Amino acid sequence: MTGPAADSARAVLAAAARAGFAARYGSAPDGLWAAPGRVNLIGEHTDYNQGLALPLAIDRTTVAAAALRRDGTVRVSTSLRDRNDAVSLPAAGIAPGAVSGWAAYPLGVVWAFAASGFPVPGLDLHLETDVPLGAGLSSSAAVECAVAAALEDLLGSGFGSARLARLCQQAENEMAGAPTGLLDQTASLGGRRGHALLVDFRSGTARPVPLRLQESGLSLLVMDTKVTHAHAGGGYAGRRRDCERAAALLGVGSLRELSGEDLAGAKARLDAPAFRRARHVVTENERVERAVHLLEACGPGSIGPLLARGHASLRDDYEVSCPELDLAVDTALGHGALGARMTGGGFGGSALALVPRSSAAAVANAVVNAFLAAGYARPDVFPVATADGAGRLA
Repeated sequence: MTGPAADSARAVLAAAARAGFAARYGSAPDGLWAAPGRVNLIGEHTDYNQGLALPLAIDRTTVAAAALRRDGTVRVSTSLRDRNDAVSLPAAGIAPGAVSGWAAYPLGVVWAFAASGFPVPGLDLHLETDVPLGAGLSSSAAVECAVAAALEDLLGSGFGSARLARLCQQAENEMAGAPTGLLDQTASLGGRRGHALLVDFRSGTARPVPLRLQESGLSLLVMDTKVTHAHAGGGYAGRRRDCERAAALLGVGSLRELSGEDLAGAKARLDAPAFRRARHVVTENERVERAVHLLEACGPGSIGPLLARGHASLRDDYEVSCPELDLAVDTALGHGALGARMTGGGFGGSALALVPRSSAAAVANAVVNAFLAAGYARPDVFPVATADGAGRLA
């Protein structure tokens, strides 16, 4: 969806959020706030290694309808996954371990605000989204960032996007138990339409990089494998521990301190899994730098081979791919995609393909047919466009 189509989809979500709020709480919300999902063009598993990444906010959105209360009660509801779930508890009782499941993400943000000196006097909150859940498009970060944008306005915290990203990460790490880095929240809060975002997690800086997809006749296809993943699971945490162990054995604060020239010496000092993790992080940082150079100098059509090499590294060195992701990538590349790679934390979720707009339908059909022939669930393949970051809708 782009342009009017994306705006129409967001308007539908906004109307659903307003109506859902009124149905559950019997009044109108104080406002509506929205935050996008994201895809990561390149730079995977680099954020918690103080590295580089190039994500973009996409035109899939979570909308939060919210109103403050004064009685110390926090109520959250949602129609996520077509459910009518609701949770109610005292604001003072919100803490790690007090709640689990989907509600840990929005309530984690409430808890993080309180821990930062802005306690919530009470809150009614209703969430609507069209970000696919479990697809590697940062549905959890979209929820967190929509709630954070609402609370910043309602409480007048003045935190700004960088601080809000850290609060949302804190909510995800400590309330939801997912040891993720800052990539998803940074993209959801700081996205800019028409651009990717070059994020340096060592310096804490981010700058927009023009993508110029439309001018180049290109499209980004998301290939949702329907293999759901959960960052709170052991695989993601295990990879992070591997990186921390590699850095400690090499005597560096993070793997960002290593260059390609350091890898030969590192191999003799690391066990095989730790070396592969380190090699992925080092080469992925190099791919991000190269991708930014090519985007600015040559345009998006030039980065395809980098995407394919990034997927191979995630598959072989970081070992976070799966047969469905590999099939999506290989099929897309075999049917005209300029580049393709898994996006997100891995172990399922989605892959991303850079395709000529004229070939998008053919690539999508080929991926669907390949999955059905392999006996896999039917994937959802759809184009995404860049979007602006979180903010108030009404």
